[in-house]
Amino acid sequence: MRGRVVILVALAAVLAGAGASSLTAATGAKGCPKVPTPKPTTRKRDKPKQRLDAHKRWTATFLTSCGTFTVSLAVKTSPNTTASFASLARTRFYDNTIFHRIIPTFMVQGGGYDQMYERKPTRPPVQNEADNGLKNTRGTVAMARTGDPHSATAQFFVNVVDNAFLDHKAKDGPGWGYAVFGRVIEGMDTVDKIKAVKTGANGPFTKDAPDNPVVILRVRRR
Repeated sequence: MRGRVVILVALAAVLAGAGASSLTAATGAKGCPKVPTPKPTTRKRDKPKQRLDAHKRWTATFLTSCGTFTVSLAVKTSPNTTASFASLARTRFYDNTIFHRIIPTFMVQGGGYDQMYERKPTRPPVQNEADNGLKNTRGTVAMARTGDPHSATAQFFVNVVDNAFLDHKAKDGPGWGYAVFGRVIEGMDTVDKIKAVKTGANGPFTKDAPDNPVVILRVRRR
């Protein structure tokens, strides 16, 4: 797949496929404001931190150009994935990235490309935790990856429908599934707004990429 993180459909071919004050008055598809492209910045990314305290409740709030949504992190069942995600959020890796792949009958995927559709460098991948018992139902958040079950780094997707075919079935090949590490607890209407934007061939993608970038302005863990 030449390094491109995608979501594989089981037994089928691969689906081809700034802060809030910076929002302008210009309006993109389906009412999501256009966001100015930020100046390039270099930010040091540290190694994944130790696991989050499983006795506490952890959430991550996504401020996007289409609105805000909040995810409850499944720290107990996905300790390594949530630790990596939380570290990336803390170091602002996700700031000004985009949702680059949007399929309204499937999921919305982001966290790996900037507004110019340039892929961001990431740290080493995280061990697949799809065998944690969590299912890819509507509103859950899971890690995207290549055909290698243990290749997830930073990209994630929000399921906008129930996607049982992505669930863990066996610890071999396609049976591994996709690791769910959270669930949207507030702002699913924002996710539905994102899935409704107009898409086409943009950047390096032949389809399913937004005509007007849907920007993740920032992600903050709490």
